[in-house]
Amino acid sequence: MEALCNNSGLDPLWDWNITWYTSTPDLTKCFQHTVLVWFPCVYLWTCSPLYLVYLQLRPQKGIIPLSKLCCSKTLLGLSLASFGLLEMFYFLVKNEEVQNHLLILLGPLIRSLTMVLAVVLIQMERIKGTRSSVLLFLFWMFLVLCSMVPLKVTIEQIIDQGLSSDALRFVAFFICFSLQLIELVLSCFSDCRPLSDKHANIQVTNRLTSSLVVRGYRRPLQAADLWTLRDQDSSVYIMTELDKFWSQSCKQLQYDPGPGPEKTQLLKKNQEGRGCCLILLRALGRSFGLYFLVGILCLLAHDAIMFAVPQVLSVLLGFMRDKDAEMWKGLLFASLLFILSCLQSVLHHQFMFHCFTVGMRLKTAVMGLVYRKSLLMSSAARQQGTLGEIINLISADTQKLMDFVVYFNSVWIAPIEIALCFYFLWQLLGLPALAGITAVVLIFPLNGIIAKIRSKLQEVQMKFTDSRIKLMNEILGGVKILKFYSWEEAFLPRVNVLRDGELSALKTSQILYSVSLASFNSSSFLIALIVFGVYVLIDEQNVLDAQKIFVSVALINILKTPLSQLPFAMSTTMQESSKTNLHPQQRLGNFLSQDELKPDNVERLPHSPDGDAVLVQDGFFSWSTSGPPYLQRINMMVEAGSLVAVVGHVGSGKSSLLAAMLGEMERRRGFVSIKGSVSYVPQQAWIQNASLKDNILFGGQRMESWYHRVLDACALLPDLDILPARDDTEIGEKGMNLSGGQRQRVSLARATYRRSDVYLLDDPLSAVDAQVGQHIFDRVIGPGGLLKGKTRVLVTHGLSFLSKADLVLVMEDGHISEMGSYMELMDRKGAFAKLIHTFSGTQRSRKSVSRLSVTDFSIDLSQEQLISHDLSSASVKVMGLVDQDSVAENAGKLTEADKVHTGRVKLQMYREYFRTVGLTFIMTIVFLCAFQQAASLAYNYWLSLWADEPPVNGTQSDHQLKLSVFAALGFTQGLAMFGTTLAIALGGIVASRHLHTDLLYSVLHSPMSFFEVTPSGNLLNRFSKEIDAIDCMIPEGLKMMLGYLFKLLEVCIIVLLATPFTGLVLLPLTGVYVCIQSFYVASSCQLRRLEAVSRSPIYSHFNETVQGVGTIRAFGEQRRFILQADRHIDNNQEAYFPRFVATRWLAVNLEFLGNLLVLAAAILSVRGRHELSPGIVGLAVTHSLQVTGILSWIVRSWTDVENNIVSVERVKEYENTTKEAAWTLEGCSLPAAWPSTGTLQFENFGLRYRKGLDWALKDISLSIQDREKVGIVGRTGAGKSSLALGIFRILEAASGRILIDGINITQIGLHDLRSRITIIPQDPVLFSGSVRMNLDPFETCSDEDVWKALELAHLSSFVSALPHKLNHQCCEGGENLSLGQRQLLCLARALLRKTRILVLDEATAAVDLKTDQLIQSTIRTQFNDCTILTIAHRLSTIMDYTRVIVMDRGSIVEMDSPSQLLHLQGHFYQMCLEAGLI
Repeated sequence: MEALCNNSGLDPLWDWNITWYTSTPDLTKCFQHTVLVWFPCVYLWTCSPLYLVYLQLRPQKGIIPLSKLCCSKTLLGLSLASFGLLEMFYFLVKNEEVQNHLLILLGPLIRSLTMVLAVVLIQMERIKGTRSSVLLFLFWMFLVLCSMVPLKVTIEQIIDQGLSSDALRFVAFFICFSLQLIELVLSCFSDCRPLSDKHANIQVTNRLTSSLVVRGYRRPLQAADLWTLRDQDSSVYIMTELDKFWSQSCKQLQYDPGPGPEKTQLLKKNQEGRGCCLILLRALGRSFGLYFLVGILCLLAHDAIMFAVPQVLSVLLGFMRDKDAEMWKGLLFASLLFILSCLQSVLHHQFMFHCFTVGMRLKTAVMGLVYRKSLLMSSAARQQGTLGEIINLISADTQKLMDFVVYFNSVWIAPIEIALCFYFLWQLLGLPALAGITAVVLIFPLNGIIAKIRSKLQEVQMKFTDSRIKLMNEILGGVKILKFYSWEEAFLPRVNVLRDGELSALKTSQILYSVSLASFNSSSFLIALIVFGVYVLIDEQNVLDAQKIFVSVALINILKTPLSQLPFAMSTTMQESSKTNLHPQQRLGNFLSQDELKPDNVERLPHSPDGDAVLVQDGFFSWSTSGPPYLQRINMMVEAGSLVAVVGHVGSGKSSLLAAMLGEMERRRGFVSIKGSVSYVPQQAWIQNASLKDNILFGGQRMESWYHRVLDACALLPDLDILPARDDTEIGEKGMNLSGGQRQRVSLARATYRRSDVYLLDDPLSAVDAQVGQHIFDRVIGPGGLLKGKTRVLVTHGLSFLSKADLVLVMEDGHISEMGSYMELMDRKGAFAKLIHTFSGTQRSRKSVSRLSVTDFSIDLSQEQLISHDLSSASVKVMGLVDQDSVAENAGKLTEADKVHTGRVKLQMYREYFRTVGLTFIMTIVFLCAFQQAASLAYNYWLSLWADEPPVNGTQSDHQLKLSVFAALGFTQGLAMFGTTLAIALGGIVASRHLHTDLLYSVLHSPMSFFEVTPSGNLLNRFSKEIDAIDCMIPEGLKMMLGYLFKLLEVCIIVLLATPFTGLVLLPLTGVYVCIQSFYVASSCQLRRLEAVSRSPIYSHFNETVQGVGTIRAFGEQRRFILQADRHIDNNQEAYFPRFVATRWLAVNLEFLGNLLVLAAAILSVRGRHELSPGIVGLAVTHSLQVTGILSWIVRSWTDVENNIVSVERVKEYENTTKEAAWTLEGCSLPAAWPSTGTLQFENFGLRYRKGLDWALKDISLSIQDREKVGIVGRTGAGKSSLALGIFRILEAASGRILIDGINITQIGLHDLRSRITIIPQDPVLFSGSVRMNLDPFETCSDEDVWKALELAHLSSFVSALPHKLNHQCCEGGENLSLGQRQLLCLARALLRKTRILVLDEATAAVDLKTDQLIQSTIRTQFNDCTILTIAHRLSTIMDYTRVIVMDRGSIVEMDSPSQLLHLQGHFYQMCLEAGLI
C-alpha cells in the first residue's frame, strides 16, 4: 500500500505527526484516497453475495410495486454512479500522466461500480418483497461517515484557495455528498407493502412506531389502529413446527405406569414432568434459538462498548490533568464518549427487542401447548389439572417465563462481566483491586440463601394462588346456588384464608428481597470501600487521584448490573432444574406430562350400513389407569340403525357406558369399536357463549331446509319467536339465559343437525316436561323421527319410551344385568319387568302427540330470558320506540365485552391506590428516599474531595478519617435503601389486600343479572392477572421510579455544581424529555388496556373448552377450537407487540437525550479544564454517564406504574355497578324461629327482568297456608321459575309484595330471608371440597345430623363406602359424582337446613323413577310440617298435592286441587292427558 501511494505521488498511508502530534489533525492523502473510499465499497461487495443468497432462500412475500421511494433511491444511486464516471473522465482529461495517479483514478471507478451494485440490491429487495434493508442503511451510513474527512478538506481548500480555483470539482463533490446524505435519509424509511403481503415487518426504528405513538397522543388508540401481527409471530406459524416436534418428542416419554406403589408412580410422574421440561426447552430452542442468538451477538457488542467507556473516561481525565494537551483531543474524547454511549444504547435495545420478541413467541407457544393439552387430557388428569391451574399457567406463569428469557443471559454473561471489571481494576490499581472480590464473596452466599428461601416461598404463594383462582372459578360458576342458600359468607372466609396465605408468603419474600436489594445496591460501595482501603493502607505511596478513583467508580458501577442479576438468574435457573419446586417451567412440565386419552381406547371404523355399529366385547373400564374398574364385563352389540335404550338406578354406570364408547374412560381390558361419525348429547347440556345458531351449527354449514326441520323437531321454533334476534340471539355462558329444558333442546339440536352415523344420547329428555319430551322422542329420536335409520344409544329414565326401543340394556353396579328387547325383558319377569309393573301400573294408553303443533307451546319469556339489555325485550311496544338501526345492531346481544377505558389513567385511581396504602407509609417512603439519596450524594462528593487532595511528598494523609467517613455515609445509604424498599413493599401488600377484598365483596354483592352479562373470563382476569399486577408490579414500579427520580436529582445537582452552563442544555432536554414521555405514556396506557381487554376472551375460551371438552372431542371439533384459541391469542399479541416496541422506541429516544447531556458535560468540562479540578470533573462525567440509564428507567418505571395502575382501574370498575339489596339490615330483628308457620302471601305481585321489558309475572295474588303442598305447572317459559326467583329476591318485585308469616320480604335482609327458606334447584351444583363442606359449609350441624340427612337422601350407603366418608373430596363441579348423586346431595342439603318453606325446582329431573319415588317419599315424610312449592315436569309427583297452580304467560290461569282441576277439564286436564295420566 505504501508503494502504491508513493507511485501515485501521495504521502504515506499513516503519519502520526499529521494525525495526532499536531494542533490541526488530519489524515494523509493516501488514507483518504484508499481506506475512506474503499472501506464502504469492500463492505458492500463482501456482504452482497450472502445477502442475495438469503433473499433467494427466504419465503417469497410478493413484489413491491414501484413506489416514489424506490424510484428515488434508484435514480439517486444511478446519479452517484454517473458522477463517479464523470469524475474519472474529468481526471483523465485534466491529468496526462495517468500511470502516476492510478490510485486516485481507481477511487471513482470502484465507487461507481459499487453504486450500480447498490441499485441492483434495491431492485432485488423490491422483487423479493423486502421493505427495508439494514445492509444498505449501513452502507450509506459508512459512505457518509467516510466522506466527512474529504468534506472538511474541501471546505478548508475553498477557504484557503477560493471556490474559483477548482469550481467544477468542488460543486461535483458537494452534489455527490448531498446525494449520499439523501440516500442515507431515504434508507431510514420502509417501502410500501408487497402486493401479496398482509403483514408489516415492524422494526424498532421504523416510522410506524412513531406514527402509532403520535396517533395515540392525539386520540385514544383502538384495536383497529394496531398493526397486524407479523407472520413469524402468529400462532399458526409458531405452533406448526413446535407442535410437530413436541408430539414426536413426547412419544419417547409415553409409558403406562400400571399397578404399583403410589410413591413409585409419583416418582415416575415427577421424572416425566422433568422430561417434558427438557423437551420443551429443546423444542423452544429449535424454534427461537437462531433469532435469540442474534440478540446475544448484540449483547456481546454492547458489553465490548460498555468496557470501552471507562477507558475513554480514563484518557479524558488524563487530558484534564495534562494542561499542555491540545484542546481538540479533549473534544475528541468527549465526542467519543457520546458516540460509544449512543452505540451502547442502540445495541442494548436491539438485544432487548430480540429478547421480548422471543418472550412473546414463547408466550404464544406455551398458551398453544397448554390449550392443546387441555383437549387431550384424560378424565383422571382433568380432575388434577383444574381450571384455576390452567388460568395461572397462561397468566402469571407465562409472564414469569417471558421474564426468564431476559435474565437467562445473565447466567453466563454476568461472570464474564465481573471478571473483566476486576481485570481492568487490577490494571488500574494493581493487586488491591482483587480485594474487592471479598465483597462479592460475602454478598453472594447471603443472596444465594435468600434466593433459595424466596424460591420456596414462591412455591407456597403459587399453591395459594392456584387454590384461590380455582375457588373463585367455582364461586362464579355456582353463584346462583350461593345466593339461593345465602352461602356467600361461608365462601368469603375460604377465599380470604387463601388470600392471607398468599400475601403472608409474599410479605416474607418481600422482606428478604429488601435485604437482597439493599445488599446488592450497596455492593458498589462495599467494593469501592474495600479496594480503596486496601490500596491506600498497604502502601503510603499509593495516591488516589481523580483518574484512579473515578475510572474505578465507573468500572464498579458496571459491576452493579451483573451482581444484581446473576443471583436472580442463577436462582431462576436452579429452580428450572429443581426436582421439587413449583417454578413456572416445572409447573408447565408437570401439566404437559399429565396422562392423555389413549387413541386406541376405541377403534374408529368407517361407516357401514350393515353389521354392528357399536361393538363392546368383554369390556373393563375405569376412570384412571390406577383405579379399580368402574364398568365390568360389558358385552354389547348394537346393530346399525337400531335404537338402544339404557336404563338403571342412579350411579349404576349409564353415563359411564357412553363415556366408554366415546373413549373417555380407560379401557383396561376388552375391545370397543364404533363405525362412522359420532354425535353426543351430554346429560348436562354444554352451551357456548355464542349465538343460538352457532350453538346448533357447531362449525357446520347452514342448510336452511334441514336447519328448519331440526328446530321444528327439537321444539325450538316457539323459542325463536321470543328471542329478540331469533337464532342470532347471544346465549350466555353455560346457557345462563336459557331454561334447563331449552339448554337440553339446543344440545340435542346440535347433535341432530350433524347427521352423524351414531348418536349417544345421555338422558336428553330429563329436563323437559312430559309433552315436550314425547314430541322430541317422536320427532327426533324415535322410529319415525329425524334420526330414524341412525344408530342411537339413549340413556333414559322415561319408561314410556322403552317399548319403542329395539334393544334395552339394564345397568346395575357397573355391569349389564339384563339385555334384550322390551318384550323379551318383560317375558323374563326379572327386575326390569318388576320395575315396569311398579311404575306403569296406573298408566293408561297415551294419546299420541307426535304431531303436536308448535302453537301448543308458550312463547313467553323463560326464567332468565335475556335479562341484560332493554333491547332484549320481546315487547313490540318497546321495540317500536327504539331506532331500528340500533335494534338491528344490538338485538340479541347479551354479554358485555370487557370495557376499554380511554385516555391516561385518571388521578382518582392514584388517589385510590395511595389511600389504601395509607399516609403513614407514604410519608415514611418519601423521607427514606430523600435521606438515602442525600447519603449517596454526600459520599460521592466526599470521593471528589479525596481525589482533589494534592499529594505531599508523594503521599496523602488522614486515610483512616477519609475511609471512616466514606464507610459511615455508605452504610447509612444502605440502611436507608433497605427501609425504603421494605416500606414500599409492605405498603403495596396493604393496598393489594384492600383492593382484592373490595373486588371480592363488590362481585359477591352483585345481583344475578350482573353474572348473566359478565363473562367469567372478565372476572377471572381481574382475580388473576390484575391482582398479580397489583401484588408485584405496582410496588416494584414505584420502588424503581422513586429511586431513579431521586438519583436523577442527585446527578443534576452534581453536574450543575461542576459545570453550571450545563443548565442551558439541561432545560431544553427536560422539555423534550417531558414531550416524549407524555406522547409515550398516553399510547402505552391505552395499549396496556387493549392488551388486558384482549386477554379476557382467552380465559373465557379456555374456561368454556375445559367445561365442554367431552362434547368437543365427541364431535371431533378439536381443530376448530384450537384455531379459535389461536385467534384469541393472536389478538392479544397484536396489542402486546406494539407495547414493547413502543417501550424500545421510548428508551432509544430518551437515552439519546441522556447521551447529549453526557456530551454537554464532557465538552463543557474540557472547555473549562483550567478552572475545574479533575475530581469534580470525574464526579460530573461519571454521574452524567449514568443519566442515560436513569432517564430510561424513570420513564420505564413510570410507565410500568401507569400501565399497571390500569389494573387498579379495572379492579375498581365493578365497585360502581348495581348491587343487590343488603344482606342484613341493622335494626331489623327477626324472631329466631321465623318463619314459624310458613304461610306465603302474594299481593298483586309483578316481576320484570329489567325496566322496559315485558312482565315475567303479573298480578299474582294468592295465599298459601302453612304445611300446604302446592305444585306449579305450565309450559316452558310460563313463569314457573320466575315465581321462585321472586320468593328468594333473586329478582326484586316490580309491583306488589310477598309476605312470609305476615312480614314483607323486602323489608328484611337478603341473608335473613334466604337462610330461612330452602330451594332444591334444577341444576345440582357442587364445589370442590369435602362432602361435609358441600352439605354444611358453616359447620353448624353435627356429624350425626349429616349422616341422618344422607340416609334420608338415600346416599348413606354410597358415602359410607367411600374411603374418607364425609371427608371424601369432591372434584371441581362434583365431576367425580354422577348427576343423580349430585341431585341427592342437594336434597340432603335441604334436609339439613330444616326450614319451614321448601321450593323444589324440577329437582328430580336427573334421577330414575325409583329414586324419584324414594325422594318424593322422603319429602312427604320429612317435610310434612313444611310449606312446599314444587315446580314440576313430572305431573305424577304432584297429583297428591293440596293445590296445583297452572301458569301461562306469567299469570295464574288455573288454581285448585288436582282432582278439581281434572274435573274442570281445562289446562291442567289437557297436560295430564298428554302425559298419559288419565
